[in-house]
Parts: sequence; C-alpha cells; structure tokens
Amino acid sequence: MKTIYLAGGCFWGVQKFFDQFEGVLHTETGYANGPEHGSVSSKEADGCPSYEEVCRGSGHAETVRIDFDETKISLTKLLEYYFMIIDPTSYNRQGADEGIQYRTGIYYEDESLLAEAQAFYDRKEAEEMACSYEPLAVELMPLKNFFPAEEYHQKYLDKNPRGYCHIPRRMMDMKGHS
Repeated sequence: MKTIYLAGGCFWGVQKFFDQFEGVLHTETGYANGPEHGSVSSKEADGCPSYEEVCRGSGHAETVRIDFDETKISLTKLLEYYFMIIDPTSYNRQGADEGIQYRTGIYYEDESLLAEAQAFYDRKEAEEMACSYEPLAVELMPLKNFFPAEEYHQKYLDKNPRGYCHIPRRMMDMKGHS
C-alpha cells in the first residue's frame, strides 16, 4: 500500500471522486501543509486546526489522503485522474471556492513516489506551457503535516448527496473509464 495526499479545492468532491476507483483502499479528508501548531482555540487544543480556522486562512490546504494498492492503480493513473478535476494553473482557487485552503497540491511522505510524481508533473507543465504559456500552480512537495478533518467532513457527499461540489457530477461515476 502507498499513500499520496492531493489538494484539489474543496475536499468533499475530491474524496468522492477518488473513492470510485479500484485500487483506492481508503480516503480521508483533512488539512495539510499549514503551520505545525494551531492556535489555542484549535480543536481540543491539540494543535489540529478546525475547519473554521482553515477557512479564516490558517495556511492549511483542504487535502485528501489516498491510500492505494499500487498493484491495482498506479500513482501516474491517480495523478491523471487528479488533473481531470482541477484547473492546474489557478492559484488558490477551484470552481467557486477561493482562498489559500483551496490551493492545489501533490504531497508525499514516501520519497519513492517522488520520481514518478515529478516525471508526471514535468510532462503536464510542459503541455500546459505549450498551450497556455502558464506554469502549473500545483504544489509538488513533501507532506509537512496532515490533520484529519472533523467527522462531518468525512464522506460528506455520501451523507449529503445534494451538497456543493466544484467537480461535475458526471465525473463521480467513471467506472467504465479506468
């Protein structure tokens, strides 16, 4: 099993999108790559940021942890899917959501994933530069930290099927396209 962390705007849709693919074993919404410690008002005063703090600009990105079986789905395939649901040249914005928590990012803990992620990233940036002359706004960096989001954010769109999502609904059922 391998783990990658993807920030792609509002994490509700990103989680629902990745849950559909064979080889994705587990997903969890959370807050990544912000300051190490939250304020005293952080949930349970344990340094974990609350959703409210993230929305007020704590510096964390809404992120989905994806545990996957690399014998069933490759990191490259996951990143291909990821680029289908983001605007890779948009800074701190996806869909109608705007702010630092909606930035895009590929975060890794396992250094063995870096070469594959970097090769994919470089190819996508070259394609983007050839078409629009814009560099990617997607961060590619080691994971500094990850704090699981509150329970009500986990599998949010399963619990609230009419909830907001910047990802088109048709993208949530791609089983025949893998």
